Amino acid sequence: MGEMKNLVRREVIETAETVVVKVGTNALSRPDDTLDEAVIANLARQVARIRDTGRQTVLVSSGAIGAGIGILGLKSRPKDLARLQAAAATGQARLIRAYDDALRQHGLSAAQLLLTAEDFKHRRRYLNVRNTLSMLFEYGVVPIVNENDTVSVEEIKFGDNDQLAAMVTSLLPRPLLVILSVVDGLFDGDPADPNSRAIPLVATWDEHVLALAQDTRSSRGTGGMKSKLEAVRTATAVGENVIIADGRRPNVLDMVLEGDEVGTLFLARDVALPAWKRWIGYTIRPKGRFRLDAGAGDAVRLRNRSLLPIGIIGVEGSFQAGEVVSLADAEGNEFARGLTNYDSADATRIAGRRSDALSEVLGRVSYHEVVHRDNLVVTA
Repeated sequence: MGEMKNLVRREVIETAETVVVKVGTNALSRPDDTLDEAVIANLARQVARIRDTGRQTVLVSSGAIGAGIGILGLKSRPKDLARLQAAAATGQARLIRAYDDALRQHGLSAAQLLLTAEDFKHRRRYLNVRNTLSMLFEYGVVPIVNENDTVSVEEIKFGDNDQLAAMVTSLLPRPLLVILSVVDGLFDGDPADPNSRAIPLVATWDEHVLALAQDTRSSRGTGGMKSKLEAVRTATAVGENVIIADGRRPNVLDMVLEGDEVGTLFLARDVALPAWKRWIGYTIRPKGRFRLDAGAGDAVRLRNRSLLPIGIIGVEGSFQAGEVVSLADAEGNEFARGLTNYDSADATRIAGRRSDALSEVLGRVSYHEVVHRDNLVVTA
C-alpha cells in the first residue's frame, strides 16, 4: 500500500509543469514575529532546484504584516485596519527584498505581484494576471505573490493566502500546489496529540475530510487548517493536485520533488475544467442566488441542462446581467454557479414562468435560458 502511494506521488510530480508554493506567516517568522531570513534563503535554494528541473515556480508568500510588526516594534498583531495596512506596507518592502537577495544567490530574480480579489472578479484583469505570470516565466523571473493588504478591505479580500494560492494555481498549466504550514499535513486527530497520525493521501473529497480540520488560527497568520482545506477543495475541484506539508522542514520542497511521503497529498478530480469555467465556478464570489425546484436542480446538476426561468422559485441579491450567481436548492444549499443572462429585477419578474411567456412579461426575449449550460459549473 505504501509503495502504491509513493507511485501516485511520483506520478503527480512528474506530470507537474509548474509548482506553486504557498508559505504561511508562521513558517517565515521567528518567535518574536520578525522575519526569519534564513528560512527565505532556504526556500530560495529549493526553488532554484525546482527550476533546474525545467519547472516554473510561483511563491505565494504571507509574512508582510508579520515582518511589519517586527520593524514597527509592535507587541502584537494590530486589530484595526489602518495599523494592519501600515504594517503590511512596511513589511512587504522587507519581504520582497529578502526574497530577491536570496534568489540572486542562485542567478534568479524576484518579481512582486500584489493582488486583491477584484483582480480575479473582472475577466480582463484576471487574464492580465495570467499573462503577466507567463511573461515573467519567459524572462526567468520568480513571481512572489501576496494579497495587497495595504488597500484591501473586507469586500475585496480573499480572506487568507490559502485561497489566493488556489486562485493563482488555477491560472497555470499542469500545476502542483504545495501549501507549507507548521503542521505536516492533515491529521486523523488533534495534531498536538501524540496518538494522531498524518494522513498521507486523500484520493476523494467528502465532508469527513473537512471535519478533521482543527478550526484554529495563529496569532500571526489569518488561516487555520479549515481554511487550507477549503482552498484544497477549490483546487482539486478544477483538476489540481495539492500537498500540505510542514514548511519548517529544512528541505521540504526537495522531498516533495523526490516524491517522498511528506505531508498530505490531495488528488485532483479526474476531469480538469477549462480556464473559463474555473473562473466562473471557483474564482469570483457570486453576486446573488437563484433557488431552484427539485426538477430544475436535477436538470442542471445531473443532466447538464441550462437553467430555464420556470425552475426558479426564488431570486436573492442585487446583480446585473453577466455577473456570477449561485444556484441552490429550495433550502439554499449551493450546487452550481453560472453567468446570469438577466439582472435581478428581470429575473424576479420571469421566475417560475415558461420560456414562451417571457416576451409577454418583459416585452422582449433576450434569452430563453436564465443561465446557459456553457456558462455554468456544477460545484457540489
